[in-house]
Parts: sequence; C-alpha cells; structure tokens
Amino acid sequence: MVAKINIGSNLYGALAYNQEKVDEGLGKILGSNLVFEPADGQFNVSESMNDFMQFVPAHFRTEKPVFHVSLNPHPDDRLSDDQLADIGREYMEKLGYGNQPYLIFKHEDIGREHLHIVSLRVDSEGKKIDSYKEHERSKAITEDLERKYNLHPAEGQKRSEGWELSPVDISKGDLKKQIASVIKPLASMYHFQSMGEYKAVLSLYNINVEELKGEVKGKPYRGLLYSAMDSEGNKVGNPLKSSIFGKSVGYDGLEKRMEKSAERIKTKNLKAHTLKAVSEAKQSSQSESEFRAKLRQQGIDVLFRRNDEGRIYGATFIDHTTRTVLNGSRLGKDYSANVFNDLYGGNQQQVQEPIQDTRLSDVYKTNTQQENNHSADNGLGGIFSILSPEPENYPRDEMPLPRRKKKKKRRYGRQM
Repeated sequence: MVAKINIGSNLYGALAYNQEKVDEGLGKILGSNLVFEPADGQFNVSESMNDFMQFVPAHFRTEKPVFHVSLNPHPDDRLSDDQLADIGREYMEKLGYGNQPYLIFKHEDIGREHLHIVSLRVDSEGKKIDSYKEHERSKAITEDLERKYNLHPAEGQKRSEGWELSPVDISKGDLKKQIASVIKPLASMYHFQSMGEYKAVLSLYNINVEELKGEVKGKPYRGLLYSAMDSEGNKVGNPLKSSIFGKSVGYDGLEKRMEKSAERIKTKNLKAHTLKAVSEAKQSSQSESEFRAKLRQQGIDVLFRRNDEGRIYGATFIDHTTRTVLNGSRLGKDYSANVFNDLYGGNQQQVQEPIQDTRLSDVYKTNTQQENNHSADNGLGGIFSILSPEPENYPRDEMPLPRRKKKKKRRYGRQM
C-alpha cells in the first residue's frame, strides 16, 4: 500500500475535490472523526467546513494547516468498506492524528479502490501536529497495515509511476518523461490481446502509437513510435522510438504481454465483469451519452471509432476495475461495432473523456466564487482566507498565498 501525503492551505479545495467524486458516484464517505458524517451520504462542503472550523483556533503560526493523504492498496487487493475504513482510522491514529477532525473517503475513479483522508495539522490550541520524519513513519505504518490485513506489499514498486496514471498534458512540456510515466506501468498493469486494444487504452492518456515494418540490411524489422496527442487527437511533437523507453514497451515485449494477457483473461474469466456492465448499460440507456455515463460508474471507458460519415466501425471497452481491454466482438456478436452503429451511429459528436487522476485539477477555478460567497456570509474573514481554495500542484506564481501580517511590538519610553 502506497501513502501519498500532501500538505497545504487548501481545506476548501480538498473537500470540494472529494465532494466532486461523491457527486459523480465515484466516491463515498466511509468514516469520520470529530466531524459530522451525513447519514444519507450526501456530502456537503459548506457544512463540513463549518465543522472543521470549530476546531481551528483564532491564532496559529502553521502556514500549511491542511493534511490530505491518499492510501493506495495494490490493485489486486480486495477489501470491504469496513476494512478500508478501519485501515484509514488506524493509519491516522498511528501517525498522530487520532484526536484530530478528519473525513475518510473511498474513491473508485481510476479503476481501483483507494482512500483519501482530509484533516488538520494544527490542534484546537493552535499547536502543530508532530511531523518529524512523517514520511518515514508513514511508510512503517503502511507496512504494518499490509501485514495485518494481508495486503500486497508496496516494497519494490516505483512510487513515481505507482498506480495512478495521468494523461499527457502538452502544456507541461517534457513529453518524453510524461509518455514514459504512462506507457511503462500501463503495459504491465493492463491486459490486452491486440495492438488495436493497446492503442485504445493509450488514447485515454493522450498517447498515440504507430507500428513500423520494413527491412534493415535484408532482415525484417518491426518497431513502434510513440507520440503525444492534443485534446483534438492530433499528434504533437516529435515521435519517439520505443527503444528509448525499454524493451517492455517495444514490439517484442508487447507481443509477450499480449500472449500472457490472453491466457490470464481466459483462466481468470476477466471479461465477465465487463460483459455484465456493458450488457446492463446497453439495455437501460436511451443515448450514447447515457451509455457512457453508466459504464463510467462501473469503471469502464468505451472508445468508438468512426469514419468520416460517422459510421461506427470499431468498439473497444477499457475496464479499469479488472484492467482489461476488450474489443466489442470479444464480448459477443451483440456487442460488435455494427450493433453499436445501429444504436449510436451517424454524424453525432463523440466526446472521449480522458481518465481522471487524483490531482486537484481545476478546483480553484471552479470554487473561487463559492468561497467568496461563503466568506461573505459566514463572517470567517481572515482565517477563511488562509484556508481558501488552493489546488495541489497549482503554479505558485499564478496564485500567491495570502500572508498574515505580523503584529508590531509596541515600544514604550522615549525613542532615540
């Protein structure tokens, strides 16, 4: 299990991020401590903020009073909600946050279950919670929890790649590094049986791959070129040879992966989950958008390939729960491209949403107005501005953090 700790002044943003997941049906509250937990599960940021603010003292010196951690079990771990809640509570207790207000959320937005916990790093007296060697202590705690709950150990996993994949963003530059951070873990995590299925799942992360075939000095040559894509699906930047990224994502490495995937899909019956979800969504949906939405709630993305006339000639389902990629024809004749063309064909615009990561992408933009309204209504004033929306990884130079002015010491007697 991997723990990722973030600290900041972003209480409203952290809560708003989790509310968004709850509202989308991709998250739920599993537990709380010293904070009101709605009985109906309908989480509300404003009400939660009021609860948290009761524990915030009038004065404190900690510039980053918000604690936000994600606990990520291995994708193959299967835990009940009660077990996940217990893990969250034990983690917070052992890290020194047992007497702090916090909320435990379960997320299912990236094809696997993981926890997000939001708390405060200052106690009711304004004293900062001990953070000495916090990451080292966190690692020791997760290792203890792995043993107690018989989880897959995180030791040996590359935390930089982890299990959370982010779509390539051309505005961030360094496309080579971004592509590498996706294709390496993706090729080892997902099960696919053809290059077409591999291309389909890569497209969710704004990556294109092309096959190269030819002869070099009379010998047949097979290779791959990877490219970044923009939001319109156009290739951007120079294509990169697969050899740059290693053998596992080259032609031969992927062929071996496809052989193993075919065997595992058959022996583990991995397509059962996908087939059930697609069948139910197909029967109960009146439109393509409704079909996509229902699949997304089950952790499945669908990619329809259309020609210039709008005819659907290919359908691929990416099941993030079982990490299995399946062309429609593999599910049966009732799920072939022709069937979906009869249902959703024509010149309608296709919107392919990229898979979401666990970062607070645009919380600041979407919630600034809400925060202004609350600060005007509830009279929290300066203390609320310190805890105003500030998304993680947001460029510091674009959104400076308000600073408290130090109170000048009053001097008595004649001044020289």
